[in-house]
Amino acid sequence: MSSQAIFTDWNDTHSALWSHQPLRLQHRLHQMPAFSKEALAELIDRYPRDQYGLVHMGAAGQRRFWREGEIGNMPGAGVIDAIEKGRMWLNLRNVDTVDARYRAVLDAMFTELAERVPGFEPPEYTCGILISSPSAQVYYHCDLPGQHLWQIIGRKRVYVYPASAPFVTPQNLEDIALFDVEVDMPYAPWYDEHAQVLDLAPGQMLSWPLNAPHRVENLDCLNVSMTVSFNDESIRRLGKVNLANGILRHRFGYQPKSRAITGPSYWSKLLLQKAMRNTSWVKRERSIRRMVDFRLDAEAPGEIVELKVAA
Repeated sequence: MSSQAIFTDWNDTHSALWSHQPLRLQHRLHQMPAFSKEALAELIDRYPRDQYGLVHMGAAGQRRFWREGEIGNMPGAGVIDAIEKGRMWLNLRNVDTVDARYRAVLDAMFTELAERVPGFEPPEYTCGILISSPSAQVYYHCDLPGQHLWQIIGRKRVYVYPASAPFVTPQNLEDIALFDVEVDMPYAPWYDEHAQVLDLAPGQMLSWPLNAPHRVENLDCLNVSMTVSFNDESIRRLGKVNLANGILRHRFGYQPKSRAITGPSYWSKLLLQKAMRNTSWVKRERSIRRMVDFRLDAEAPGEIVELKVAA
């Protein structure tokens, strides 16, 4: 491969294990100008409000909490400084639709993966950038699409768990699809005995099997990572079934018995989720779980200002 390849240590073993086992691989994204602190600060300055999430979370070992907030009028460099001094993370969602530089990186990445992994050519993919505080954490959760994590700045520790019960159940996936919140999954400390624990440094990425639960602990430094999500036809169909089953369970009190992505059951659920996904009931259930209740304090980097929330 060219010296400009995204992956820098790929071999045939990686091709065989891709999507079946967690894989830690080397890359060169951290060397690209688009991922420097200066470029990221400029990106934050112009980022659309509806395309980012700012989360404040509890410290490791303390009571678990998860609050959503906003940047306010703070400039991008100040936001990065506040995150470095606080305990939060900023998720710049769909960054490939906001800035063409990241779309070009993403396209090159998936072109390369298609060459290296026979049959791996998902038609849909997107990426986001996570900027997070030293010692911040992302609670135990899983994602519905396929997912990778690319480390750019700082170091973190990732725990990857089996993609099967009791670590993740069909009802967990239904709740994620319905409520659009990934971090309400049950977790017990003994789960860690069954996790693969992998440390990531700049220039390393991690991939894992579909729906494998994971949690993340930043080490004692500011972290910048890129998340990559992708869908193919089977993943997309599973997402629709998860949403329909969640609606059946929570709205109508029916315990779904099938997760089939073909046949009469699938097609009836396809119609159900299409009819219900934009209803006021679904919007209300999601909004009460994603309430914005703070913004960054421009006068005290790392601190937050409480916002009044309508009753």
